[in-house]
Amino acid sequence: MEKLYDKNSIESLDPREFTRLRPQVYCGPTEYSTQLFVELFSNAVDEFNLGHGKKITVIWDSKLGQGTVADEGQGFIPNEMREDGKSVLEAAYSVMNTSGKYREDGVYEGTSLGSFGIGSKLACWLSEVMFVVTMRDGVSETVSFKDGLFTGRKIGKAKAGEHGTVVAFKPDKQFFERVEPDIGVLKHLFEQTTALCPGLEVSFTIDGNTETYKAKKGIEDLVDKVVGDKEIISNRLRFTREEGKAKLNCCLTYTSNYSCTIVPYVNLGLTESGAHITTFKTVLTKAFNQFARANKLLKEKDENLTGDDIQEGLYVVFNLQWPGIAYDAQVKSRVSSRDFVPFITKALNEALNDWFNRYAKDAKSIVEKALSARKAREAAKKAREAVRKATAKKTRAVLPGKLADCSSRKRDECEIFLVEGDSAGGTAKDARNRETQAVLPLRGKILNVFKADLAKALQNEEIKGMITAFGLELKDSKVVVDENKLRYGKIIVMADADRI
Repeated sequence: MEKLYDKNSIESLDPREFTRLRPQVYCGPTEYSTQLFVELFSNAVDEFNLGHGKKITVIWDSKLGQGTVADEGQGFIPNEMREDGKSVLEAAYSVMNTSGKYREDGVYEGTSLGSFGIGSKLACWLSEVMFVVTMRDGVSETVSFKDGLFTGRKIGKAKAGEHGTVVAFKPDKQFFERVEPDIGVLKHLFEQTTALCPGLEVSFTIDGNTETYKAKKGIEDLVDKVVGDKEIISNRLRFTREEGKAKLNCCLTYTSNYSCTIVPYVNLGLTESGAHITTFKTVLTKAFNQFARANKLLKEKDENLTGDDIQEGLYVVFNLQWPGIAYDAQVKSRVSSRDFVPFITKALNEALNDWFNRYAKDAKSIVEKALSARKAREAAKKAREAVRKATAKKTRAVLPGKLADCSSRKRDECEIFLVEGDSAGGTAKDARNRETQAVLPLRGKILNVFKADLAKALQNEEIKGMITAFGLELKDSKVVVDENKLRYGKIIVMADADRI
């Protein structure tokens, strides 16, 4: 019998209940408790970017199953009560969509990473217990929570000049497969964030062992670590462009690799997709094509280089700071807004044009690499087409017409003789053992495959005949040997006496 809902089937959950029932909605993957650390750390980074403090401390104690995130920020105003009877500090960790970061005319100017007013609540609601201490103007306030519910408040004194917020929490094992954070992910986050925030220091302590993160050259540190000795240009494109509250910070280079790597941040948060990435690629492609034509590297009749051609070997890291950025989820991996496109277009075009004028030799090296990439791409396309054609012909089953095959199907006792021309072929056919010996006449001097690509080789009838006769296969633009499909145990090349 089909189930029918009644009035009790339709529930209304408050934000805490919903988050605890469906933690993945705001938390993303729940294999580790990493996202809770990320949310609290992001708030601390926002404080640094406002000019409050230079150090963030993150601790994980596996014995206690407890994490701590502490900053030297301005701190909440202690014991500042709201109309609902909650203090500002309590509401910041328990009331959904509570934040001081929404307004572009606010303290954070709309460019903070924490923009939804959800992150600190997420950490609270998915923790067994949480304690938050804030210090400001000689006063401290401590609030405590259990299972995301407020349990108490304490007002005290803070040391003179002491300010900031300390959050201690125990991720609840009922929501995570493993209560600890992914240590590797956090280390990577701290390394990247300090590079994007020159002057910031992050102290990360794991079970008593402390590592410190602080960038030497800012965003270039991220590039240095990856490109190593594979860099093919001498002068990187390094620029910062600001326009009001908008800012684009970028470091771009090229390597000998065939892959393209774009590491895109928005308001210091690493993203995966969005118009900021597609705009960057579009501007780069157009600018390099214009440079190539202006410098006669592309002829008038030549087609433009594609984005894939120009992006081969590209390695770029950039951070877009933009007020009121829109994401499609709390984890902020995909950017959904597009209003920043004109700013990125203008900033990148100006930087590229200046770089072209200064370092034309490097720009030409990149275009030459792109031209090589196009040549390889076109050759690969021809090879794929040739393979498809050859494979199609093979499926029609056709052994070479001049092949005198043997009757045995026992590969180990069968052998094929390759002979020059029909005359020698006729003699070999008369003298052979028809049961175990096959003969394939080849005309004259065939193509030297060491000097030809696969596409050209597959246009040669003799080579196609040998591939088919031997039982070789064509897959993914390659000639593949499958021992189970080979037709002969030996291949013997016969030559006339005057060829020896």
